[in-house]
Amino acid sequence: MGRGLPLLLLPLVLVAAQAQAEGGAEAEKEVKIEVLHLPEVCSPKSKKGDLLNAHYDGFLASNGSKFYCSRTQNEGHPKWFVLGVGQVIKGLDIAMMNMCPGEKRKVIIPPSLAYGQQGYAQIKIPPNATLIFEIELYAVNKGPRSVEAFNQIDKDGDKKLSELEISQYLKEEFARDGKKRHPSVHDEILADIFKKNDHDGDGFISAKEYNVYQHDEL
Repeated sequence: MGRGLPLLLLPLVLVAAQAQAEGGAEAEKEVKIEVLHLPEVCSPKSKKGDLLNAHYDGFLASNGSKFYCSRTQNEGHPKWFVLGVGQVIKGLDIAMMNMCPGEKRKVIIPPSLAYGQQGYAQIKIPPNATLIFEIELYAVNKGPRSVEAFNQIDKDGDKKLSELEISQYLKEEFARDGKKRHPSVHDEILADIFKKNDHDGDGFISAKEYNVYQHDEL
């Protein structure tokens, strides 16, 4: 599970299915979506790269047994994750596109867009399992890899992020969510950010290294 921080969001699952969708349009047809509730004002609509906040329950379609409930994790707080970049299984990335805050959906995801032939024993998902998720979306925000987010962290405007800049950003995020954390958590997250993003090892995260979602503005 993640620490609730935009740069290091680790939601329900990080183990991507080895069986990938054959193509965008074709894959979308394989995910069945039922809208359970749609607010009168349905805006903004989610898109790839957005930062979402949601609760979801997961069930096996074969017998209806629940294998996951986000309300029982992380003190019951909804999950934050970036949409469309593989932080959740492919089927959820597809199922939560064009969804607005307050909307509830029930989705059916085939094995090819979930855990495929290997399953996921850790949470008792057998091989070739069709999954059902009931989802409630709470927020749609600009994603952490947006141009706006980069510029917000890049205080001196030099198109690269220093340890000092990211450290300050983390402190602001900690203060914003109000959770108590051991002081070592800050250092661990900062080190992990640079380990995963500073690909050339120069001590900075460049716009190219940060901008994994391909924005033309940078």
